[in-house]
Amino acid sequence: MRQVQNPQLQFGQTDITEIKFDPKSRDDVPQLLKGLQYIYITPEVREQVFTILEESIVGKTNPRLGRPGMELWKILVMGVLRINLNCDYDRLHELVNQHRTIRAMLGHGVNWEDLTEYHLQTIKDNVSLLTPEILDKINTVVVETGHKLLKKNEEASLEGRCDSFVVETAVHYPTDISLLWDAMRKVINQLADMGENYHLSDWRQHRHNLKSLKKCFNQARQSNQSKAKNADDKKRETHINYLNKAQWFIDKAELTLDKLKAIAAPIWLLRNIANNLSHAKRQVSQIHRRVVEDEKVPADEKVYSIFQPHTEWVSKGKAGVPVELGIKVCVMECQHGFILHHRVMEKEQDVDVAIVMIRATKAKFPELNQCSFDKGFHSPENQLKLAEELNRVVLPKKGRLSKKETERENDEAFKKARKQHSAVESAINALEVHGLDRCPDSGINGFRRYVSFAVLARNIQKLGALLYKQEKEEQYRQAKRIRKKAA
Repeated sequence: MRQVQNPQLQFGQTDITEIKFDPKSRDDVPQLLKGLQYIYITPEVREQVFTILEESIVGKTNPRLGRPGMELWKILVMGVLRINLNCDYDRLHELVNQHRTIRAMLGHGVNWEDLTEYHLQTIKDNVSLLTPEILDKINTVVVETGHKLLKKNEEASLEGRCDSFVVETAVHYPTDISLLWDAMRKVINQLADMGENYHLSDWRQHRHNLKSLKKCFNQARQSNQSKAKNADDKKRETHINYLNKAQWFIDKAELTLDKLKAIAAPIWLLRNIANNLSHAKRQVSQIHRRVVEDEKVPADEKVYSIFQPHTEWVSKGKAGVPVELGIKVCVMECQHGFILHHRVMEKEQDVDVAIVMIRATKAKFPELNQCSFDKGFHSPENQLKLAEELNRVVLPKKGRLSKKETERENDEAFKKARKQHSAVESAINALEVHGLDRCPDSGINGFRRYVSFAVLARNIQKLGALLYKQEKEEQYRQAKRIRKKAA
């Protein structure tokens, strides 16, 4: 049976409430662990977080059956550490096995010999259990906790700042010929492995087949860079040779696939191979249209990675960054620096998510009554609908302003909010520095989980930094009182 946290301390185990941090440390690990400790030692916060974890995972299992898995508190600590430190699983594996303070936060003793070790694959399998929905609920609890620490009146209004940025996916720069090579390489290797397991001799020369296809791919790639007089003819010739070779392997792969179906090979493997074959056929068609028929392939027909098919070609017009390969993420930050809500903008633009972001944020934090945007979120419809949701909408209009719009944008409150809107870039930069610049996880579900983890980890670190600040202020006040008494 999996538990959130074992309520019974084991012999030699460190009590999380007793962990001490260096107050002079400027590293981000103590801030993150300080925030996690506050969540754990504050009864009402711990109860809310543990209830979310229990209802989401533990509640789906029979408590009387099964062996105990990794405790959910440990999974949460490992997940936010990985994202906040912008590290891979190998470094996380080293930290949870060797870092004394982190092991204490996981509940292991530091003064006694505790030989508990975590295996790399165990960490990977368990961290992926927490879904974006679970993490978003916990994030709401963390933000509310931060607001209470700031002694914010529950009826006091929240002022939001909304903006979007691109989180890159782990892909190489896509060209149609390189994507064809990726697809064919996977198909040939998969069929070679399947043939060896099921005693089929179709792909016994798969290494030679890959070398011959790679040779055609390199010739086509080099012809794209040629500046000779007959460069166009050479380019057409090399690309046709590459397409013919690839098509021959595709036809052969389909015959092998039929044989594997006849002998009842695993369906999931057959689907995987068929999926890669469909990628290869699409690339063959697009290369033929572009090179042979001299046709421009529409952007909505293109795929920019066969391994991360959710990747989008994003051009935000930034200086020095003509294009980014990933997905846009929209974040809503409050005036206190906490991220209230986020949205993965799959095939969406800024103008499409303005209303959705406000309504989703207000469902969690009804006290939100003002929000600022940049011009990318503007549309006449958004202006009207946002005015129904908020007391003050700080959304500048594109193009020429009417007299009424000029008066609205020259209002002192509007101009003040516009000046403060750029602070959201600081929150975005903090997210990128702490792991959200590039997503290493696979699939759209992994991408969503990674973004949710990053937002939660950033808010927990913000909570820890706030606790450090309050402790320093209290120490300063105490020292001031002592000096005053001594005088």
